[in-house]
Amino acid sequence: MTHRVTRREFLATSAAAPLILAAAGRLAGAEEAFKTQRKKALICGRPAEDHLRKLKAAGFDGVETTAADLAPDDAASCRRAAENLGMKIHSVLRGWMQFNSTDPAKVEETIHAAERSLRAAQAFGADAILLVPCRIDGMKIPKPWEFDIEFDEATGHLMHVVKGDNEPYKAYIEAHDHATDSSHQAVRKLIPVAEETGVVIALENVWNNLWVKPDLFAHFVTSFDSPWVKAYFDIGNHVTYAPPEQFIRALGPRLAKCHVKDFKLNPDGHGGKFCDIRDGSVNWPVVRNALDEVGYSGWMTIEGGDCSLDEHSRRLDLILAGK
Repeated sequence: MTHRVTRREFLATSAAAPLILAAAGRLAGAEEAFKTQRKKALICGRPAEDHLRKLKAAGFDGVETTAADLAPDDAASCRRAAENLGMKIHSVLRGWMQFNSTDPAKVEETIHAAERSLRAAQAFGADAILLVPCRIDGMKIPKPWEFDIEFDEATGHLMHVVKGDNEPYKAYIEAHDHATDSSHQAVRKLIPVAEETGVVIALENVWNNLWVKPDLFAHFVTSFDSPWVKAYFDIGNHVTYAPPEQFIRALGPRLAKCHVKDFKLNPDGHGGKFCDIRDGSVNWPVVRNALDEVGYSGWMTIEGGDCSLDEHSRRLDLILAGK
C-alpha cells in the first residue's frame, strides 16, 4: 500500500534533517581535527563474504581473523573476497603461545604454530599477527594495585615488584624473568620469518601476569630492537594496572595495533568486570588524544561486547571522534 507523506510529516522530517546532518558533521569534524586517522574492525572466524557484507554495511573497514592455521591458498581466497568488497583482513589472531614451557617440544611446537600464522597472514593480506608469548600463575602474585615495579634496564629482569619485603614474591619474580628470557629466544627465532613474509609480530598482554606496567611492557617490546616486533595493545586489558593512555604513551612508535575493549572498575578501584565500550572506566577522549600524540594511524578492532553491529559501529565512531 502506498503511503502519502503528509505536510506535517514533511515539515517534521525537513526540520530534523539539519540536526542529523549537524550531528554527523560534528563527528566528522572532530575526527578531522586529529592528525591521525583510524580504521574500524571487528574480530571474526574464517572471513566469509556474507558476514563481511554485513560488517561493511554497518560501517566497518575490515576484520581481524582467528583462522590462524588456515592454509595459504584458502587464506588468499578470503583475501580476494574481502578486497572485492573494498575491505581488508588486517590481522591474524594467533593467541596464546607457551614460550616459557619447561618442555622444549612444547616451545618448538608453538614457535612452528606462530610461523604458520605468519604465512597465513601474508596470504590474508594482513600486516600483523597477535601473539601472547606465555602466561605465569600458580604462585603468590601481587594484586594489580599493589605493584611497584623496578627492573634492570639491561636484562628486563625484575628487581622488586612491591614496596617493602619482596621475599613472598620470589617465585613470581623468578617465573617472570624466565618468561622474559624464554620469550626473547622464541620471538627472535620468528623474526626472520616475519621479515620474509612482511608481517609484524605484535605482542599482546591478556591477563597473563607479565609486563603489567607501562614502562616494563614497553621495555620488553623495544628490547627486540626490530621493526618486525611491536605491541598489540588491548585498551581494556590494562585498566586494572594503569590508565591505558599511560601504556599508549610508553609504547609510542612500537604500537602496531589496538583492541577496543572497556573495563568497569569497582568503586574502590580494585577489580571490576569487562563491559561494552563506553560503559566502563576507560577515559576514551584521553585515550584518543594519546593515540594522536604518539602518531598512531592504524586499526581499532572491537573485541567482545554485547552490542549489535550498528551500535558497535556507532560507539566506535564516537571514540574516534574524541567523544
